[in-house]
Amino acid sequence: MIRRSILAAFAAFFLAAPAQAQTSPRDQRVIFVMLDGLRWQEVFRGADTDLAASTEYMRSSFAKDVRAGFVDVSNRREALMPFLTGVVARDGALIGNRDAGSCAHVTNDRWFSYPGYNETLTGKPDARVNSNDYGPNPNVTFLEWLNRQPGYASEVAAATSWDAFTRIINAERSGVPVNAGLMPLRGSDGAVTTYNRLLADTPVPWKSVRLDAFTHMAAMHTLRTQRPRVMFISYDETDDFAHDGDYAQYLMAAHRTDGFLRELWETVQRDRAYAGRTTLLITVDHGRGDQPGESWRHHYSGPALAAGTSPLREKFPNGIPGSDQTWIGALGPRVRAGETLAAQAGDCAGSNQMAATTLTALGLDWRAFDATAGAPLGIFK
Repeated sequence: MIRRSILAAFAAFFLAAPAQAQTSPRDQRVIFVMLDGLRWQEVFRGADTDLAASTEYMRSSFAKDVRAGFVDVSNRREALMPFLTGVVARDGALIGNRDAGSCAHVTNDRWFSYPGYNETLTGKPDARVNSNDYGPNPNVTFLEWLNRQPGYASEVAAATSWDAFTRIINAERSGVPVNAGLMPLRGSDGAVTTYNRLLADTPVPWKSVRLDAFTHMAAMHTLRTQRPRVMFISYDETDDFAHDGDYAQYLMAAHRTDGFLRELWETVQRDRAYAGRTTLLITVDHGRGDQPGESWRHHYSGPALAAGTSPLREKFPNGIPGSDQTWIGALGPRVRAGETLAAQAGDCAGSNQMAATTLTALGLDWRAFDATAGAPLGIFK
């Protein structure tokens, strides 16, 4: 109990709302959040009852509580992600519900993380990016481009669970500060010291990924102390627990992340520098399989599997159907309320449109970044 109290007090320091600014510059701001590999099926349908009935996938000691909280309820969708499916869907845009004629997808032909993040942040896919181990990104992300623009230099920051983002954003070349993986926070005050100690001493389930709670604290600390105009955040646990085949933990991670999104939004609404001029954008880097049941754990296209050495090649020679399917959320003063972008003639929203959408939310001409990137989503008033 004492340990919980210490952790709660520590978290409260990082998650407290920033002090209100004495001046409130008239500028647009964006918080761009990505949730690694969270399926549209859970976002729009809630917990999958078949997967939740599996003793193989619900082996966690939390399984009973997860069933009670997210499965055996009257509205599984609202129970799992109440902020996303409530506030964002009502007051902003939520795209990708294929059951209702809306859809979103990646346009790259790989359907895994690095290609998905590259496409999202640069506005177009690149066939050269063919591995999660790919080196520093040769492409310029909108984050890097913004960091070189008047009024945005040193006003862009990133906090991510996966350490690969130092390569994806090309931190060395771009100059964008990226706190990723097990990197400590900079600073010497007590809270930062405690954070760094906990990060170093907490068991790490995955080699290249830190727990999302640390990423969230790092992001909130950055917002509180640096107040960037553009903040990029990437959470990873949904993908990691899915690959582990732990559906209970996957659902818990999705629910936790929904709480992080709510906290981000409510925090900036209490800050005069952000309130009324901040757009929250949310999406994923890829989808996951749906049928057969085991495929929910995986994501790859046929070409990606054919080019690699994954043992999935024999079981899924044509790739994992559906893992190109994504979803997108947007909330902000310029976003049309209740927008779903119903697909016309199968025309889905694309991850390649997110860079231009971000720049449009900032009131900038996206063509100045890259006229060949995907055009912005039609979600603005």
